Amino acid sequence: MICLSLESRLERSTTDHLLVAVVDDDESVRESLPDLLGEFGFAARPFSSAAEFLSSDSVGQTKCLILDIFMPGMTGLDLQRELRLRGQQIPIIFVTRQKMRPSARKCSMWNACSDHSATRPFLALNKALRAS
Repeated sequence: MICLSLESRLERSTTDHLLVAVVDDDESVRESLPDLLGEFGFAARPFSSAAEFLSSDSVGQTKCLILDIFMPGMTGLDLQRELRLRGQQIPIIFVTRQKMRPSARKCSMWNACSDHSATRPFLALNKALRAS
């Protein structure tokens, strides 16, 4: 359950026409998160894979990307690298359902992610959109 205070919401006028892309291989996330974002006034578009997002016409319009870290094929971090190579500076909020156990690989992956990405995604969304 996500509970947000009124103070944590962006003013609806500042969110109009801001496209948030949700890239996640989990269908339940792709169905529910855009609806929740819509309640806060965001335009949201779901994608089932990094490749689907990259081949869409939404890349240049996306103001913030909510991105699963662990997806089959191109991972969230792979997509982040590809966007950087293409010169796309889209703020990214990383999310995952997997437990992040300490290991050298996962720690380096976690360090590449945003400050509050998985633990406080709406704080990260607010911060990312204000920066863009």
